Amino acid sequence: MTAKTFWLNGPAGRLFVDHGGAGGTPVVIVHSLAGNTTQWAPQLAHLRQTRRAIAFDLRGHGQSDPAPNEDYSLAAMASDLAALVDSLGLQKFILIGHSYGGGVVATYAGKHPERVAALLFVDAIGDARNAPREQIDPFMNAMRSEAYADVVEGHWRNILVHADSTVTNVVLASLRRTPRTAIVSALEDIFKYDPVTTLQNYRGPMHAIISGLPDDPSALHHHLPQLTHVMMPNTSHWLQMDQPDLFNQIVEEFLLSLEGKN
Repeated sequence: MTAKTFWLNGPAGRLFVDHGGAGGTPVVIVHSLAGNTTQWAPQLAHLRQTRRAIAFDLRGHGQSDPAPNEDYSLAAMASDLAALVDSLGLQKFILIGHSYGGGVVATYAGKHPERVAALLFVDAIGDARNAPREQIDPFMNAMRSEAYADVVEGHWRNILVHADSTVTNVVLASLRRTPRTAIVSALEDIFKYDPVTTLQNYRGPMHAIISGLPDDPSALHHHLPQLTHVMMPNTSHWLQMDQPDLFNQIVEEFLLSLEGKN
């Protein structure tokens, strides 16, 4: 099957879909907050050599429509994912979620555990509910203020450490195109997210690929003992863009470990 792109009518408007490949258990990729499908082009090309692989732009991201009700919560984003897999008739599939997208795939898996063959988290959001309010409140207040552009770009640059100028420019360009309401709404939901409760009904394989950024007590692998993980040193939060060949190798090893389980 050759790769093709199309628009799907999702719960909050049109969703842009990049679909291709054939064979194997399908893989569906969910990008990060302020990300888009193009940030996963090397992975899609690699995966499509042996299997069906799909990526799509979440509402308000990339080429997809913004949400008229300005709902960019994890539950809302998971409904976009549900609309995608249902429209394609996928019955069993592997989910890859990056950053906020990790929360999206976890939310979907918690509601539909029987349909998810495996979860691969890529520097995914964890449990930040106990983050110090003296740090969070001023940050969120600034995000709602006239200082938004400087604050959000400063935050993104902090997690782009180790990225080269090409990756940095691509990521920041995508950030600037993403509606402010999407960024703020999603960040608000991050500080309410409980990954353990979200995933309590899911019993399938889970693995995480973690960047070379400093470890954080909120990180997912500290809250899910059953979650195996591997670190990619000297990478930014966009590790799949920083070192695509190594990243693809790690993904392939995980997929091979699933053979016979699905």
